[in-house]
Amino acid sequence: MVSHAGAIVPRLLADQVGLTAELSGAMARRRFIPIHDRGRVLIDTAVMLADGGESISDIGVLRHQSGALGPVASAPTVWRTLDEVTAGKRKKIQVARARTRRHVWSHLPGGVPASACAGRDLGSTVVLDVDATIVVTHSEKELAAPTYKRTFGYHPIGVWCDNTEEFLAASLRPGNAGSNTAADHIDVLGQAIAQIPASHRRDLLIRSDGAGASHDLIDWITEQNRVRGRQVEYSVGFSITAPIRRAIATCPEAAWGPALNPNGDIRDGADIAELTGFLSQRMLAKWPDGMRVIVRRERPHPGAQLSMFEEIDGWRYQAFVTNTTATGQLQFLEARHRAHARVEDRIRHAKDTGLGRLPSRGFALNQAWLVAVMIAADLVAWTRMLACTGEAAVLALCEPKALRYRFLHVAARLVRSGRRRKVKIPETWPWAVAIVAVFNTIAAIPKPA
Repeated sequence: MVSHAGAIVPRLLADQVGLTAELSGAMARRRFIPIHDRGRVLIDTAVMLADGGESISDIGVLRHQSGALGPVASAPTVWRTLDEVTAGKRKKIQVARARTRRHVWSHLPGGVPASACAGRDLGSTVVLDVDATIVVTHSEKELAAPTYKRTFGYHPIGVWCDNTEEFLAASLRPGNAGSNTAADHIDVLGQAIAQIPASHRRDLLIRSDGAGASHDLIDWITEQNRVRGRQVEYSVGFSITAPIRRAIATCPEAAWGPALNPNGDIRDGADIAELTGFLSQRMLAKWPDGMRVIVRRERPHPGAQLSMFEEIDGWRYQAFVTNTTATGQLQFLEARHRAHARVEDRIRHAKDTGLGRLPSRGFALNQAWLVAVMIAADLVAWTRMLACTGEAAVLALCEPKALRYRFLHVAARLVRSGRRRKVKIPETWPWAVAIVAVFNTIAAIPKPA
């Protein structure tokens, strides 16, 4: 019997798309031939995280399946491998992931999925959502510090691709790192753009909450449009400052239009207006040309706390800025921005796949753990997009916990016949047909040249 037999799939997928070989090259050291290939160890660590592992010792679950997987490294070997992931190795791993992603995207059924909002989609636009989160630690770890939420731990920042749900880039920061530090946003977004295949970098949208509303970040995004053949738009939350409040006060009622729900229907009690024409030229001159300021007002829920300005008329206001001009409908632009909230689901999934519990007291090893978390998130996303189609479509929308319950944690029999090993899924398992289809689809993926 083999428990967690479904965990063979992400490991097989990593081999088929060439990620294991790429990581092996990235982790190679001169005059050092390890017993356990370091690229294989990184993949096994990522598979363990995708399978629900929370600590390095949980690699024992994969070692239990050595009859199906072959030799699997021990916990001390995993520890040493993560310790070898230096800053230089992390850059090489980023290159390895980008090369593999290019191969994966070229074999996606139907191409790269379109990002959807308000009952429409954004076509070929690749959407990058950047956000930070708090990872609470319960012991004194290196560089762990008090956070702005009065907790203690780390404050990592990451970028997710809304089209594919891939975890493109991340940076582990001390707990007292600023929420709106432009240098951190620029660094992690630069890494994320480098992960996008070159043929898909022509049309990008960067979304952020109010933490991204800094001159340096928006200026940097604007500079990206100078790259020949590339269009980079932004949709960034904006604070309700004194100039914004004055513009709201002078905005006529006729300028307000109805807002939209996520499904594209009219939302009762919510309105949209563009304030760009009501702001002073002195205020707009400080920001890049073409920046539009759009505000949303909505009746607050019972018990909501309002600012002194909002208490005057009873509306709650939220603003964002964008440089999009082609899509003229304000309602759609606002709905597109609010779709940034999906990044909270991506963060929750990442915390459920290793980010929520960092294993070491050392900061460098926790950074390497974060690299394994990103690889695990990519393997899950690639499994959904490449293999959860047709008969396996029932697994495509599963969150990590549901995917483990239905698929990764399935028990099977390992039998040998004709000098071949076979994994037999119980026919009575409700998702047996889908699991077999996933195995067959991944085995048919052409390996990179």
